[in-house]
Amino acid sequence: MTTNPSTIIVTGAAGFIGSCMAGYLNAQGYHHLILVDDFGVEAKRINWEGKMYDHIVERSSLFEWLERTETKIDACIHLGARTDTTEFDYSVHEALNLEYSKLIWQYCTAKNIPLMYASSAATYGAGENGYNDDHEGIAGLKPLNPYGVSKNEFDKWALAQTEGPAHWIGLKFFNVYGPGEYHKGRMASVIFHAFNQIKETGKVKLFKSHKPDYQDGEQLRDFIYVKDVVAVIGWMLESMLDKKWPATKNGLYNLGTGEARSFIDLVRSTFAGLGLEPNIEFIDMPKDIRDTYQYFTEANMEKLKLAGYNGGFTSLEDGVQDYVVNYLQKGLIY
Repeated sequence: MTTNPSTIIVTGAAGFIGSCMAGYLNAQGYHHLILVDDFGVEAKRINWEGKMYDHIVERSSLFEWLERTETKIDACIHLGARTDTTEFDYSVHEALNLEYSKLIWQYCTAKNIPLMYASSAATYGAGENGYNDDHEGIAGLKPLNPYGVSKNEFDKWALAQTEGPAHWIGLKFFNVYGPGEYHKGRMASVIFHAFNQIKETGKVKLFKSHKPDYQDGEQLRDFIYVKDVVAVIGWMLESMLDKKWPATKNGLYNLGTGEARSFIDLVRSTFAGLGLEPNIEFIDMPKDIRDTYQYFTEANMEKLKLAGYNGGFTSLEDGVQDYVVNYLQKGLIY
């Protein structure tokens, strides 16, 4: 494959989606990457062997580095964020998810380079206003936690700007799972936790429902495989670099599959990947998340389709099978 000469900033490069993004870009011929994160804390999470990049830059010194460097930046994929939904100190989310993102936006605007940034389905709160990525409803959304608030505040700020990058997109990620999430602890996907529970105890514990409208384990989420996420971003990046992304397409986009599936479906698929019959136990949901728990998410994906994306999405069964068999079973983290 021919090496692409474009130089791309990837923030959050030591995290889950960011590290997968860097690997995807390498596979597509993008070898001139500027990888940004809190590497003093995060670097040991990642095996950088085989990764092709030009520079690794600490998040806190990125803008100082950009002022010094003679490197021409062609695009920025801003995936770095504080994503812990159980962190209730809003100032933490505000600093990393809102104020830092404003600086990224302002840099991309000044340099006129494309920007793709991570928003979140957490902005939709309990979903009382639906899961539509039209801009008119953003101001009325009611996120359930400080993380969601910080993401929605940046979305609102971005939409209010009279000046911005010529090409920009905010992606509302739904429930992303796949290789690279091992370090997320409590915030890792149910698939990751289910696999480890099965290996340790032969069974999986799922939260009971605390709403009468949902049976235990029948809580519904839009689960999307990380390989699909990076493929969509890659398609957007190429469209922007090729000047095929008009300003009329700028804005917010959902990124899920458009199909809600139950946690029971997910866990059954995990057992199937291991060649085992399901063994599920239901436990009470922790009180600290009970009032802010989403029981249903499903992305409206029409906007992305209308923008021209026709790549399709991996089914839950196929995604879990690939993740379990080709990564978790083999002890591979990426």
